[in-house]
Amino acid sequence: MSPRVRIAIVGGGISGLTAAYRLRRALGSDAHIDLVEASGRLGGVLHTATVGERAVDVGAEAFIVRRPEALDLVTELGLADRIVSPTPRRPAVWSGERLHPLPGPALMGIPAGPAVVEGLADPADLVRMADEPGQPLSWQAGADMSVGELVAERFGPSVVARSVDPMLGGVYSSLARDIGVREALPALATSLDAGTPSLSAAVDALIAAGAGASGPVFGALVGGYAVLLDALRTAAGIDPQMAGPVTDVTPSADGWVLGSDGAVDRPPYDGVILAVPAWRAGDLLHRSVPELSAPLRAVRRASSVVVSIALAPETVLPEHSGVLVGTGEGLRAKAFTFSSQKWAHLSDTGRPVSVRASFGRFGAPVPDETTEPGVEERLRRYALEDLDEVCRAAGVPPVSSRVVDVYVQRWDEGLPVYAPGHLAAMAQVLSARPPRLTLAGSSYAGVGVPACIGRAGRAVTELLDDLA
Repeated sequence: MSPRVRIAIVGGGISGLTAAYRLRRALGSDAHIDLVEASGRLGGVLHTATVGERAVDVGAEAFIVRRPEALDLVTELGLADRIVSPTPRRPAVWSGERLHPLPGPALMGIPAGPAVVEGLADPADLVRMADEPGQPLSWQAGADMSVGELVAERFGPSVVARSVDPMLGGVYSSLARDIGVREALPALATSLDAGTPSLSAAVDALIAAGAGASGPVFGALVGGYAVLLDALRTAAGIDPQMAGPVTDVTPSADGWVLGSDGAVDRPPYDGVILAVPAWRAGDLLHRSVPELSAPLRAVRRASSVVVSIALAPETVLPEHSGVLVGTGEGLRAKAFTFSSQKWAHLSDTGRPVSVRASFGRFGAPVPDETTEPGVEERLRRYALEDLDEVCRAAGVPPVSSRVVDVYVQRWDEGLPVYAPGHLAAMAQVLSARPPRLTLAGSSYAGVGVPACIGRAGRAVTELLDDLA
């Protein structure tokens, strides 16, 4: 392979930056690697902001450490000493105008038995759960259905609304009825495919299989994700092009050409990685690879808003790491994270107390200022009113009078919807991609940071194999 190989990466989120770093490691300093980002900011849906004179993440705030991709990358970049684990505090669930313990043991909110959700689920659904192991299971091997459909049928709708929805909503910004079993819980689908006779038996077996795992599940970075993004950019040795948006990607005799409405004149590239959302990749390939464009553009997307709040030092919050709100339970926010109680590095005495509220999900997007002027101020008010309501229910004084700073971060079309059949459709897209053009991002193999890092690494491997 020529040391003067030219590669373009479209998209400067965690996927694009990881791909740039992996390419630099593989190709060396002589390779020409262009990373093009239209937003004017690197990081995509990872963003660290200063709120109350403290650096806090206003996108994703944590990553799963039991998956190797993020942990290995952070360690490889010399940032292992920045990794911190959550405190022992647990989240609560808001239902019936009060706080309930987070159901456990459970599999992404699917409880291991009726005792786990006693006092949270409806009495009739507790009976349904107890009887479920003896009821015929209609699961068909190889078929796909939504998590909400499966759990509602076997355990009852109140279990979905008050246990499963709150858990999945924080990860996918969607309700359980919109998320496929194979997409969110592939091990559960595999177990049922293999003939496990009931949902109860499958959940029990998977929880037992994971019971031997030790250590924390999640980790975060002191200083926020900005630390990782900066390290990747430096290690990749790139000077990102904060240029106008790429308009199309077309093949040429020498490789691929990036089109643009601006004055940027780019020679052909030997290879291209599209590290952008699936629908955006579909737009770029609409003219040149229409057979891939259609399924990419068909991917639905979810939007959300994070309201980051800094409260005066020593403000008292409910004794939890956060609150997950059941579906239809009256609060406007879908979740609260009590960041200064979840992460010890944000709990130092004398500094503002950090809280974040989340709004919006697939099917219920939050309007923007164009369609509803003043919406950001309304979200601030809703966040504080709901937070006061949670505090009152927990016997804690309201906190809205102690606000020192508020930051609103919109994530319009921030996440793909992992509907039933989504992974199968994306697998077909990846298998049919044209030579020397690969795809990375949260649309293909999971929305979490480790999944994005892993997919970016595989995209680089695919491209290098094509070039070789």
